[in-house]
Amino acid sequence: MAQLAAVAAYFFQAAVALGLVLAVSRVLPAAEFTVYSFFIAIGQFAAIAGFEWLRSACSRFYPGSSAESEMAEREALRFGALASAALTACAGVAAWGAGLPAPLAMLGTCVAIFQGATDLHLTMLRFRLAFRAFSWLQSLRSIVAAFATLTGAVIGQSAVWAAMGLVAGYVTYVAIALVVAGGFGGGLRRPPLALMRRHLAYGSVATGASMASLLAPIGLKAILTAVLGGPGAAGALLAIDLLQRPAIMIVQAVQGACYPQIVHLYDRAPASQRFARRLGQYYGLQTGLTLMTAAGIVAVLGPATLWLVSAELQPGFLRAAPFVVAIAAIRAVSQTMLPTPAYLKRRLRMIVILALADCLLLNFAAATAMLLLGRGDAVLLAGAVAGAALAALPGLAVLRSLPFHLPWLP
Repeated sequence: MAQLAAVAAYFFQAAVALGLVLAVSRVLPAAEFTVYSFFIAIGQFAAIAGFEWLRSACSRFYPGSSAESEMAEREALRFGALASAALTACAGVAAWGAGLPAPLAMLGTCVAIFQGATDLHLTMLRFRLAFRAFSWLQSLRSIVAAFATLTGAVIGQSAVWAAMGLVAGYVTYVAIALVVAGGFGGGLRRPPLALMRRHLAYGSVATGASMASLLAPIGLKAILTAVLGGPGAAGALLAIDLLQRPAIMIVQAVQGACYPQIVHLYDRAPASQRFARRLGQYYGLQTGLTLMTAAGIVAVLGPATLWLVSAELQPGFLRAAPFVVAIAAIRAVSQTMLPTPAYLKRRLRMIVILALADCLLLNFAAATAMLLLGRGDAVLLAGAVAGAALAALPGLAVLRSLPFHLPWLP
């Protein structure tokens, strides 16, 4: 039940985020909403740039196999979080010096630090297998941040006031988390240098792989736009933006709830039958739910398009949709399930190879299909499907490097 609550927390967070965007877009004037959207995007990027390496390291090394390792890892993560916060603050000062208005620079820095630090804290709770605390606090953070942001937007009718509300929401949430969950706990001591180097090496590679996977759809969008032009590619671009989200949300929810136990078991008994069964169950959930999500999208595609997509974009959207669903399903599995043994065994070179193969083959195959078969959106996306499938092949070999028992019955 605790893991189900963690999965539900991911869906709840996504729903609140979507509702907040719709609400703020109605409250703020168009020009101010543009500034707010830019502010949120930059804040999220800064949080990823500053803290994602720590979250990646946490997802592999914390808490470790003993109480002593848990304490050492926690101290290293606290120290890294403090260093990341200081570097993020320096980046905020540099942005102000480069011409960003002082209120936005200060508020953006605060948002990046609060988001990165609270994301790290929630990740630590998940990998400590404290799923109830994680689901409760993640849901609370979503509600408090959304309510405070919307309140600021209503009061001030500006992006700066909305940002002030968001910062106030984060401050409120952090105060509650410190009381309820104890924050990061304990004092601050300098961790062993070897431990910090291990975190930095692994976290940097994992973060680079994540960013490479994010570049794959961006490259595909760039090819479509360059070949078809902005108006001609609009339907396909909308399909890419909308239809990838359900598959991504599903695999992230399953990974968030199940992967911590996989790491926990691997660090303690990597050769046990229990670990092999648990790993197989994880693979089965990822594969089965991804296929079910793809089938569900296809089932509602026709009527949903009539309601949600403008008449001008419907032809291109419907041409692109089946290919985009296939790409999303393949990449959801190839980017989360297939590299699992490489992450568990800390095979950094293989992690990078799989991420680069996904990014490069997806776009190379799309461009090759265009050169051989024509310049239509369906041709380009069919080539991208082939590229995504090719990129998954080395991942299948990696998958088999760690024994597992796949359950074939529900």
